[in-house]
Amino acid sequence: MEEGERLLHGSSFGTAAAAYAAHRPDYAQAAVRWALGPAPGARVLDLGSGTGKLTATLVALGVDVVAVEPDPAMLAELRRALPTVRALPGSAESIPLPDASVDAVLAGNAMHWFDMAVAGPEIARVLAPGGLLAGLWNLMDDRVEWVAGLARTGGSAAVGPRDTPAAWRAATAGMHLPGTGVAALFGSPKQAEFPHGQRRTADSLVATLATRAGMLVMPEPEREATLARMRAFLASRPETADGEFILPMLTAALRLRRLGEPAVV
Repeated sequence: MEEGERLLHGSSFGTAAAAYAAHRPDYAQAAVRWALGPAPGARVLDLGSGTGKLTATLVALGVDVVAVEPDPAMLAELRRALPTVRALPGSAESIPLPDASVDAVLAGNAMHWFDMAVAGPEIARVLAPGGLLAGLWNLMDDRVEWVAGLARTGGSAAVGPRDTPAAWRAATAGMHLPGTGVAALFGSPKQAEFPHGQRRTADSLVATLATRAGMLVMPEPEREATLARMRAFLASRPETADGEFILPMLTAALRLRRLGEPAVV
């Protein structure tokens, strides 16, 4: 994705903040525990926190979490849903926290928006010695036949290269790297996947897919046509035509250690 396109997609969510809060899934607790496992303490930054989907999982696990989010509308939804959480405006490239103030930095469906040439040093700055960086993504399990069919019907704007287990490992393996000519600050990448699911109806699943960045920036006639194709597909499938069903998912995690620190991962 070109830089201009990345910025356009990454800034698209504020217009759909309420829908994002209503429809996006949480994260499998097992995946979050794995991401945090070797951290030296329980102080966690949820970076690019959006409306607080990952933040809520971290709260449920009992860690000391602070959330940082650049979009005012998304941040307002987080503060409404989680009023006791410290939630600050900021970005991966400009984190409003002191040096060595957290033990882990987690990013839920957000790390692919970071400019790691700038964000890498910022993340390293706020991490305590032995601290970790982890990205988490919720994937649709396209090993299930009807899910694969839905992905084909919606196209890459609705179900992209980081949204299915067949592609996410390749798409995220080098995401911590800052680009040519700049030294990486994180290494020893490890990837893992954990079963997850979300209770949906056909309408609510289409509403969820409508909050994907590729859908949000799509011209309105094309967007409506794509949503209509997905509704028709779901109506044609016995698994999804009537009432509620569980969307088969995985929460995938990429865990990294800060270079120069003890190899704790």
